[in-house]
Amino acid sequence: MDAAATLASASHEVPSTEVEAPQHMRALERANSVRLARAELKRAIARGDLDAAEVVSECPWETESMTIAELLTSQRRWGRTRARKFLMPLSLNENKPLGTLTSRQRRLLAAELASRADRGREALGAQA
Repeated sequence: MDAAATLASASHEVPSTEVEAPQHMRALERANSVRLARAELKRAIARGDLDAAEVVSECPWETESMTIAELLTSQRRWGRTRARKFLMPLSLNENKPLGTLTSRQRRLLAAELASRADRGREALGAQA
């Protein structure tokens, strides 16, 4: 066998190592895991197990591309209008992803959410 024939036959051989999944399949798997993690996070916020201010401060991996409005509306009794009115004095766009917030914006948003949560708890305590 000459060198050209050896090279041609070698290029057609499939390596015995495990074949990696195509890029689009890996992207689908990643999107699905983000979607599932985000859904669980939203349920935890709605139940009151997790505070939205904590999520803003910590910014877990599943919230990197999540918008501020998505996070705010996952809280009980928060709709688009309340979220918009809450963000207006903070000069934050509701469609801004949490992962792109600056540290100053993150601190400001978390502080406002925490103070609103504290006022809500005080109001509930006064009613009882």
